[in-house]
Amino acid sequence: MNKVDEFYNLFHNIPFLSCISKPELEEIQQAIIVKKFSRNEIIVLEEDPSDFFYIIVSGKVRVTQVNESGKELLLAIHKRGNYFGEMSIIDGKTAPATIVAMENTKIGFLTRSDFNKYIIKNEKCMQSIVSMLCSRLRDAWDTMKLHSYADAGDRLKAALNMFYMKFGIADERGKIIFTKLSHKDLANYTAMSRETASRIISSLIKSDEIDMIDHKYFRLKPAFFNDMPSVGLEQPG
Repeated sequence: MNKVDEFYNLFHNIPFLSCISKPELEEIQQAIIVKKFSRNEIIVLEEDPSDFFYIIVSGKVRVTQVNESGKELLLAIHKRGNYFGEMSIIDGKTAPATIVAMENTKIGFLTRSDFNKYIIKNEKCMQSIVSMLCSRLRDAWDTMKLHSYADAGDRLKAALNMFYMKFGIADERGKIIFTKLSHKDLANYTAMSRETASRIISSLIKSDEIDMIDHKYFRLKPAFFNDMPSVGLEQPG
């Protein structure tokens, strides 16, 4: 597969980029700069000026913010075909969060001028951008609702359910969160200590609600979904 076809397949899965024609994509491909980042390397720093739209060509990144007490909060995880930086491109303000590579990752950089030229001026793309921003806002509301649970166990179970809805697969092995999550990741996402997160995970394993696949992927068992706290996402079938 050549570079143009690779980017075409990548863009085709992004709703507000799928309306771009292949000839235009060839122009965009020439304009995109692809950079490699190592695990734990910072790609974008919160509050830094950002003049780029970023597309994940390979790998995964985590989106974080630091709260007033200095604790890092995990806001989201993005994988290949996902993107970030659209808010700063649109409103011209600084980056709202820090983006860090979770593994060796390739990122495509598109400048603000090229983003405006190929995307903002395309009416169909703009309609999709509005829908995308609404989806991002709903995700933020879900995260706020998750943090409103006083019980730490409810917060962690709701977080696992959210990650399953975003990254999950269901096969003969069961319902699996097909992205690697550490105890620290879950602790940062649910605003609790790593020790508390580890204790709750151990309890869920003992109660036969979850287990691990290949020592890295969480599998959610049928008992996990009993009395599941809802955060606005549909329950998996």
